[in-house]
Amino acid sequence: MGASISSTTSIREKYDEGSNSSSSRTSLGDIPESCISSILMNLDPLDICKLARVNHAFHRASSTDFVWESKLPSCYNFLVNKVLGQENLSTMTKKNIYTKLCQRNLLDDGTKEVLLDKCSGQVCLFMSSKSLKITGIEDRRYWIYIPTEESRFKNVAYLQQMWWVEVVGELEFEFPVGSYSITFRLQLGKSSKRLGRRVCNVDQVHGWDIKPVRFQLSTSDGQRSISECYLNGPGEWVYYHVGDFMVVKPNEPIKIKFSLAQIDCTHTKGGLCIDSAIICPTEFRERLKTT
Repeated sequence: MGASISSTTSIREKYDEGSNSSSSRTSLGDIPESCISSILMNLDPLDICKLARVNHAFHRASSTDFVWESKLPSCYNFLVNKVLGQENLSTMTKKNIYTKLCQRNLLDDGTKEVLLDKCSGQVCLFMSSKSLKITGIEDRRYWIYIPTEESRFKNVAYLQQMWWVEVVGELEFEFPVGSYSITFRLQLGKSSKRLGRRVCNVDQVHGWDIKPVRFQLSTSDGQRSISECYLNGPGEWVYYHVGDFMVVKPNEPIKIKFSLAQIDCTHTKGGLCIDSAIICPTEFRERLKTT
């Protein structure tokens, strides 16, 4: 389905050469825009943008509302209302809406971010540590916020030492029909820059090798999952899978609650950085390891 600029140019030249020797003198420019639009609907957004450069007819066809509405998720009205406000929906073309939703859109005073994947139009949601309910976060003896360029939200929550560790995320949101994964982005150790190089202090890391962390997920339609694992990889950001859930009803918000907890009070825990929680289509989970 993919089309490169060179391939579209060669197709145009082929047709133009044929038109010089043909009495009908037909070319790509003679194809009705409605036919071009119907073809473009079957391509992904990046290919549509490439083919828009073929000629004026392709450019006009690639901007029509019904082409881009087919690429928008079913919940795009909900997203536009969240990001832009409902009054902007009627004044924007579907292509502009798609472009805007593919950008980083901050919600809830900048503590959450939603965007569309540029290639597929699928919804991804990021929740910062400040959008999560963290036990003891208000007491600086236990937790502090650290500014860092390693977070998309520019800060992370850092645990110095505590007996009871529990982090809870709650959300009501509208997702397109499909399967979604929830993941925590965590690091053991406190990273910083020294002489232009990244260093990670792991002196306060302790307690995570004694008992595993429990991850839980529940939804308003009765889906549940529980898993446990030990935190590892000091000095590196690691993505810990909480669980998966299915959205089966289009255009209907779903309530989600998820958590991580290590509440065995026989020992203290410390040295944990919490960056964010990520909700994305299940097939995107492997991509997180490379971001």
